[in-house]
Amino acid sequence: MKSLYGKFLAFTVGIMFTSGLVAYLFVNTYYHQVLKEKNDWKNMNIALSITSFIEQNGSLDLNEYLRTQAAMGYRLLVIDSKGEAKLYGEPFRKDNLSPAAVEQVLNREIYHGMRDLPSETFVTGFFSNESANTVGVPFKHQNEQYALFLRPDIKMLFTEVHHILGGMVIVMAIFSLLSMLVVAKKLIEPITKLTVATKKVGEEQYSETIQIKRKDEIGQLAQSFQRMTEKLRENDRMRKEFISDVSHDFQTPLLNIKGYSALLLKEELKEDERKSYASVIQSETERLSSLTKQLLLLTSLDQLTSPLVMKTFDLSAQLKETVRKVRWLLEEKELSLSMDMEDVRYTGDPAFLEKVWENLLSNAIKYTQVGGSIDLSLTDQADGVKISFSDNGIGMAEATRMHVFDRFYRADQSRTKESGGTGLGLSIVQQVISLHQGTIEVHSELGKGTCFTVFLPKL
Repeated sequence: MKSLYGKFLAFTVGIMFTSGLVAYLFVNTYYHQVLKEKNDWKNMNIALSITSFIEQNGSLDLNEYLRTQAAMGYRLLVIDSKGEAKLYGEPFRKDNLSPAAVEQVLNREIYHGMRDLPSETFVTGFFSNESANTVGVPFKHQNEQYALFLRPDIKMLFTEVHHILGGMVIVMAIFSLLSMLVVAKKLIEPITKLTVATKKVGEEQYSETIQIKRKDEIGQLAQSFQRMTEKLRENDRMRKEFISDVSHDFQTPLLNIKGYSALLLKEELKEDERKSYASVIQSETERLSSLTKQLLLLTSLDQLTSPLVMKTFDLSAQLKETVRKVRWLLEEKELSLSMDMEDVRYTGDPAFLEKVWENLLSNAIKYTQVGGSIDLSLTDQADGVKISFSDNGIGMAEATRMHVFDRFYRADQSRTKESGGTGLGLSIVQQVISLHQGTIEVHSELGKGTCFTVFLPKL
C-alpha cells in the first residue's frame, strides 16, 4: 500500500490490533499477579460447599446432583479410589491433570491448581480451559473416597449482559474503524489536491487555485502553498520580463554600433560625420558597459544572502565626497545644491551605500531643469539615520511612482536613452537598502519635484 490512504488504513488496523493485544496482555498479567489467588479460593469454597452437601446427605443420588451442579456453570471431574474418572459438564480443552494431583486429593488434601498455574505472560490464566487449572477437594460418599476437581464453565458464565457488552465492543470497534476511514479520506483529500497542484507548479503551471477552505494545519499549508505559487508566478513573470528587457537593452545599442560602424567604412564620409558616428558608437559602448556593470551588481545582490562587508565609517563624509564627484555636472546645469548634514558614523557596507547615493544624486541632477535646486539632508536619530534627496525637477506621475523601483522600468524611454539610463539604478538602490534592513520612500508631484527618503536602522 503506497498511497497515504492505504497506509492510514493499515496503521489504523494495526493500532487497533496492537491495542487489543496489549490490553489482553495487561489484563492477563493483572489476573496472574492479583486475581488468580482470589479466584482460586473462591472456586475452592464452591467445591467445599458441594462436597460438604454430598457428605451430609448419604442417600443423595451423586450422579444426578453433580449433573445439576454442572448445569449451573461448572466443569466437574470426579475420580474414585480406583482411579476411574467421570466428567460432568463440557470437556476440558486439554486434559493435563497429573496423577500426583489426583493422588494428593484422594489422600484427603486439597489441590490449588488455579493458584499454582504458571505466571507467564503468554499463559492464559482465567480462560485456560485445562484440567490442571482447577481446584481439587476430597469427599466421601457411601463409604467410598472421591476426588472432585472443579473449574467454571466460561461459556455458561457469559450471561446476556456479557453478550451485550461484547456486542457493544465489537460494534464500537467496527464503527471506529469506519469513522477513521471517513476521517482519513477527508484529511487526505486536500493533500491529494496539494500533490496535484505541486506537480503542476513543477511543470511551471502557476495558474492553479487550490479550493481548500480549512482553518487547521492543512488549511494553513494550503494558504502558504497558494502564496508560494503566486510568488513563483510573479517571479516567473519578472524573470521572463527581465530576459526580454535585457535582450532589448543589449540589442538596441548593438544594432546602433553595427549600423554606425558600417557607415564609418564608407570612404566618401566627411570628417565631421565620421566624428559624429564615432561619438554615437562610443556612447552606446559606454551604455553597454554601464548596463553590464549594473547587471553584475544585481546578480551579486540576488545570489548572496549576505553580500555586505560591514564597517563603521563616516557617513556624512561619504555623502560630501559623492557631491564633490558630480560638482562639474551641477555647474554644467547651473544647479544649486544645499546640504544640511549632521556628523554621523554608521555601521554598514560603504561600497554598496556609495552606489545608493550616486544613483539618487545622479537621478536628481538628471531630472532637474537648468537653474533648479537640490537639497540633501542627513539626520542622526535615536534608532537610525535618515537621508533625503529632494529636487524641484520634473517630478513624476503616480503611475510612474508605483513602478519606479521595478527593474528596467523607465517612464520616459527617449529621455533615459539620451541620458544613458538603464532602468536598473533604483532597483539596485532598493535592494542595497533592504539588505541593510532599511526603507526607502519616494514622494513626487508631476512638474514640482521629487524627494527620496532613506532610513537606515543602526545595526
